[in-house]
Amino acid sequence: MGIFDDFTYRELVYQVTSEDLIGIMNHAQSGELTCYAGFDPTAQSLHLGNLIQILLLRRLQLAGMNVIALVGGATALVGDPSGKVAERSMLDRSTSHDYLENVSGQIENLLDTSSSTARILNNADWLESLNLVQFLREIGKHFTVNQMISKESVRQRLARPEQGISFTEFTYMLLQAYDFLQLYDAYGCRLQTGASDQWGNITMGVELIGRIRDVVAYGLTTPLLQRADGSKFGKTEEGTIWLDPSLTSPYRFYQYLVRVDDSEVVFYLKALTFLTADEIEDLREKVASRPEKREAQLALAKEVCTLVHGAHTTMQVQAASNAVYSEDIASLDDKLFAEVFFDAPHTILPRSLLDGGGYDIVDALTASGLSESKSRARVTVEQGGAYVNNHRISPSEHLIDRSMLLYDRYLLLRRGKREYHLLEFV
Repeated sequence: MGIFDDFTYRELVYQVTSEDLIGIMNHAQSGELTCYAGFDPTAQSLHLGNLIQILLLRRLQLAGMNVIALVGGATALVGDPSGKVAERSMLDRSTSHDYLENVSGQIENLLDTSSSTARILNNADWLESLNLVQFLREIGKHFTVNQMISKESVRQRLARPEQGISFTEFTYMLLQAYDFLQLYDAYGCRLQTGASDQWGNITMGVELIGRIRDVVAYGLTTPLLQRADGSKFGKTEEGTIWLDPSLTSPYRFYQYLVRVDDSEVVFYLKALTFLTADEIEDLREKVASRPEKREAQLALAKEVCTLVHGAHTTMQVQAASNAVYSEDIASLDDKLFAEVFFDAPHTILPRSLLDGGGYDIVDALTASGLSESKSRARVTVEQGGAYVNNHRISPSEHLIDRSMLLYDRYLLLRRGKREYHLLEFV
């Protein structure tokens, strides 16, 4: 299928500025079409939602097109109001530069920048030297204030008089339109992609190129990647899944994807992996016929984690995931163990409890809250439902001693298949 048809199958097409784009993309010869997507470095890292756009560029590159990832070294200092209910905090230049370096590196890891078909550019190279009067005369005159306040990103802010929108953020769409014009002039770029909340900004650039250069340019938006509760991924939203392993560990990144809801996993597979349509449809059937095995989620987690963190790291987190409910838990190194159980229920107890004959498992189950009483804890042990470091405890081996501690301080208690609690002896 053509690349636009592939995008359609993958549910990556939300809006297009012209239906002509379907034929242009499907029948473009190698190198005939150049596309760009923008990424403002307003945080230390990109997040899972940004991955759709980076991979969109990679798909276009694999289809033989030229692609540009534009990192907004200048526009990050201004702030895009799109999708925001309040003014963004201003970044200082030093922080913005550090963010730009990090974000550029993340994009470089996902695009084939060794090829001449992919570029990573910084809009500070032309925006920071821009003459204000010249910009207002040559660019600003092509747009009316009426037109600008009709854009969704502005209307939403004007509807909140306690917030409003500053002139700084109000001008953002003109700067993004100018970016598109610059990329057209320098590289013949005629297509801009972005998430659906970028529609207003993208159409401004399409209009500007048409008016100044008398050339038809195009825009394509994708659906926003959303959580199960309908909220968007974003750099300022709580619980963001970052691409930077220092912000979201590879284990947590992998586990988030393993836990994607059955109703969402097929879209995630389409948008965030390079699996074929046949492979995705096979996984869709498995979601319907045996959802308890989570085969689609496991495939998703493996594919995306490998793209972002590499095959070796993915193998490590897969091993850690498998170890959580097996006695292999003792084989994890202390750093990975801490990542696996960073949010586990946790109780600190004195080491002196392990002196003498040891600490009774019944007391441990009660102290952890896994059992509401000692009598219930005894029943759990007698029925074979109590585990220490994923080793089933029998009534005859009910004492815990120091030799059983992991890293000389931790003990993992589990009741049944899923209820676990971390004891720390200090």
